[in-house]
Amino acid sequence: MDEVLARVQSAIAKNSRIPLASVTVDSTFETLGMDSLDRVNLLFALEEEFGVSIPDEGMKQNMSVREVADGISTLLNGNAANAAAPGRS
Repeated sequence: MDEVLARVQSAIAKNSRIPLASVTVDSTFETLGMDSLDRVNLLFALEEEFGVSIPDEGMKQNMSVREVADGISTLLNGNAANAAAPGRS
């Protein structure tokens, strides 16, 4: 989880062009000054970074960095389980 969190923080800082130190685990999209376009761009950046498909609905909410990382961890764990399950493609 720590690695996912660090990668999410880095992606947010890079995408929003803000210092990494200002992206804390409790920061929200609102406190980071992210508008709807910023969130869409972040969605694409995170999907590319982690190789997952993130539901658009989640990014419309005022989520915290921790919530984003938790959601991505869940997606990654689900993808690993699906990849390991016999008969799944």
